[in-house]
Amino acid sequence: MGFELRPATSQDLDFARELTCKTMLRYYIQHDLLWQDEAFDVAWAGRENWLIVRDDVRLGYVSLSRDARALYIRELHVLEVFRGQGAGSWAIDQVLAMACKERRPALRLTVFENNPAKALYERKGLAVVGKDECFLRMQRDIDASHR
Repeated sequence: MGFELRPATSQDLDFARELTCKTMLRYYIQHDLLWQDEAFDVAWAGRENWLIVRDDVRLGYVSLSRDARALYIRELHVLEVFRGQGAGSWAIDQVLAMACKERRPALRLTVFENNPAKALYERKGLAVVGKDECFLRMQRDIDASHR
């Protein structure tokens, strides 16, 4: 069976928080940033969150927000044991399809400058459009013919 996106619920908050902290804490430490569970929880509550699942097993999640200019990937994390199996790439494809369906002009995200996930984002057509301190802003414009 293939990957699926399933709407996340409040019961998935602990899973998402723990996965994100485990995945990102080293970047926070490297860049002298402070991880706060409360800040994550507030952000989670204000976003559209989707679990990446296969055979009813949670592999990871993607967290989205929107404005008139773009659909934003705010978080995209896959459990380490499932990395390299195409789940992250597949999730980006699904989000890109959402952006096209919603007629968003662009897909955007922010990534730590030293995060190897940047290579995946580039393979998916996102390009660096700016830098803020230790973060890279990436964007893929959505051709009007796909909107």
